[in-house]
Amino acid sequence: MEFSINARNRKVCRKRGENAKKRVGFPTLKVLIRLVSWLPSYGPEMRGGTSNVTVILSDERICSPYLNQFDTAIILNQQSMDKFEASVKPGGLLIYDPNGISHHPTRKDINIYQVAAADKASEIGIMKLFNMIILGGFLAVKPIVTREMLEKGLQKSLPERHHHLIPDNIKAVEIGKGLLTPDRKSVV
Repeated sequence: MEFSINARNRKVCRKRGENAKKRVGFPTLKVLIRLVSWLPSYGPEMRGGTSNVTVILSDERICSPYLNQFDTAIILNQQSMDKFEASVKPGGLLIYDPNGISHHPTRKDINIYQVAAADKASEIGIMKLFNMIILGGFLAVKPIVTREMLEKGLQKSLPERHHHLIPDNIKAVEIGKGLLTPDRKSVV
């Protein structure tokens, strides 16, 4: 299956302790999409604060991994909401987990969705599925990979000893797709 993504800029923001190295399905996307830029940023927050990652997915050459505005922001804590909500391009997409968010996004020129991934992962009893639930919410709005592509990517990126976890990860993505709710009426 072919698809075009044309330099979509994503920002993923998390707390440092939330294992940013696993980054919302990034190893899987890296296997599936040839041109990927991944730029983590820990800065002074390295010890227990927030961290963020800029991911660029493109079918064209990526000239720079540094961006000031993003097509999509996936925000997972209040500090990142405060810092990055303004960086989403008008008409862009902001997806967030409402757990721990006290000041919800207020912009009227972007599409805003919630994915209650932390609550669902806790309910399931496997917090490690949080990333895949968030990925499912993102894929519900931006279906850049199919279920088959995702499964293939997981098979290639996970060590064989963890392949028994692939069905749970695929199920978590499907759950995330079902949890996606508009925060308010979309602008586009």
